[in-house]
Amino acid sequence: MAKHYVTFGFDHKHKVNDKLLDKDCVAVFDAENATKGREKAFEYFGVKFCFEYHDTEFDQSSMRFFPNGFVELENDEV
Repeated sequence: MAKHYVTFGFDHKHKVNDKLLDKDCVAVFDAENATKGREKAFEYFGVKFCFEYHDTEFDQSSMRFFPNGFVELENDEV
């Protein structure tokens, strides 16, 4: 399993098991591969997210743009 990261646009707001996800955070979850990670992003958020990154693609230095940091989602939260 690898980590997958999802960012959101200004109009994108989600609540998953009392966790608020919006432009100020990065959602993080595990998936088997890049294809499964993208599929899971659509399961969680529909079309209302900005970018989905596989573990090897996400630039950790961009976290300065996300003041609420990472929000970990469990696999059973979909």
